[in-house]
Amino acid sequence: MANSTTWAIDQMHSDVLFKIKHLVISNVTGSFKKFDGKIVTQGDTFNDAKINFTIDVKSIDTNQADRDGHLKTGDFFAADLYPQITFESTSFTHVVGDDYKMAGNLTLRGVTKPIELNVEYGGSEDNGYGVLKHGFEVTGVINRMEFGMTWNTLTDTGGLGLGETIKLIANIQIAKSVEETAEA
Repeated sequence: MANSTTWAIDQMHSDVLFKIKHLVISNVTGSFKKFDGKIVTQGDTFNDAKINFTIDVKSIDTNQADRDGHLKTGDFFAADLYPQITFESTSFTHVVGDDYKMAGNLTLRGVTKPIELNVEYGGSEDNGYGVLKHGFEVTGVINRMEFGMTWNTLTDTGGLGLGETIKLIANIQIAKSVEETAEA
């Protein structure tokens, strides 16, 4: 069996973003400032990597304090009851070139659903201090209604104020975890 390697997310060089339609005419963009995760690989490829990812819901930031406060309530994330969003992969497969598909279980507001995400491998580079890093962009779409986030408002013309789908974008850099490096 191939050796396993544990990789940690470099939080300083990573971000987790989302977009949702507002008034059906534009997107509101937000991010989560606190998140963590690890990736375990076998051998020297990312095929079949095992990924675990956790987001601190209370770290949500849409650049508007009042909106962030509303998003933390029971109308949306119910952050006091469900302080974390988690993702655990069930597969990570190479498609072609730098493109991968990652499937797994997303838990949001206490609801767990299978999702599939697109992953683009950005490559690897030594950071100048002898640490090899890998970069990825993860994208996908989820329907917030499936996770119990059903709150909405109507516009003056009777349209929905918020879209049902949320676009996810995560730019992730990873490096061997501290524990992994200490064992080497």
